[in-house]
Amino acid sequence: MRIEDKLKVRTFVTLGASVLGGIMILASLLRIVPAGSVGVQVLFGKVLVKSTLSEGLNIVNPFINLEIMTVRTQAYTMSIAAEEGQRYGDDAILSLTKDGLEIAMDLTVWFHLDAPEAAIVFQKIGKDYVAKILRPAARTAIRNTTVKYNAVEIYSEKREEVQTEINEQLEQDLEGRGIVLEKVLLRNIKLPAKVKNAIEAKLEAEQDAQKMEFVLLKEIKEADRKKIEAGGIAAAQRIIAISLIGERGRAYLSWKYLENLKNLYQSPNNTIVIAPYDKTFIPLLQIK
Repeated sequence: MRIEDKLKVRTFVTLGASVLGGIMILASLLRIVPAGSVGVQVLFGKVLVKSTLSEGLNIVNPFINLEIMTVRTQAYTMSIAAEEGQRYGDDAILSLTKDGLEIAMDLTVWFHLDAPEAAIVFQKIGKDYVAKILRPAARTAIRNTTVKYNAVEIYSEKREEVQTEINEQLEQDLEGRGIVLEKVLLRNIKLPAKVKNAIEAKLEAEQDAQKMEFVLLKEIKEADRKKIEAGGIAAAQRIIAISLIGERGRAYLSWKYLENLKNLYQSPNNTIVIAPYDKTFIPLLQIK
């Protein structure tokens, strides 16, 4: 190979290596943060708390180690059903009520990581902030709340109130920790069998009592209606009785009497019509 050819080959190799090196350096400067996430920059073990990266393409120091943390809404469930909760097996929350009974509760917490605080959360707590902070805070809020109510109240009429109080306490406990609470869902309450049966029997009795009260009220209204109707009939009869007094009344009765005789006469079931018109003589009229 001639010297000129060797120089050309060497030039092409050098140029190719330079381009490849440039591409690799450029690639090391570019980092992609997935949608719904933020990137926490760690440089030689130090968290850059004021340099959190937003989603999309970012230019960074090539020596940066990028930790991706989601800021989307998450659901953490503690349930008696193994397939529903984040932990395998029965993960329901056991707590005591005001009347000393132990109940099991299924709970779901909706929350998300506060994006501006993501670097601090990673620095002080780590990526497992749900297990370290959210879970124990939720269980504590539930136990601190249920002890204020008896089992019947939690199971029935004050369930919404209990859920609201748990939500408020958990929100206070998470304040300043970089975790934003969206909502607490009290999904299921499991009582001891005897207590549950007693509560259900009581609720059924109350429903029956309400039903009987409705029936009784209906009967009272019906009686009032009949009373008013009877009063109207009596008033009408009094008016008719008054109107039948005197010559006009007698004339109307005579007309009504003759009208009835006419109807009897025209009836196919009668052969004889008896039409008395005074005290001494009752004529027999042959109809057919």
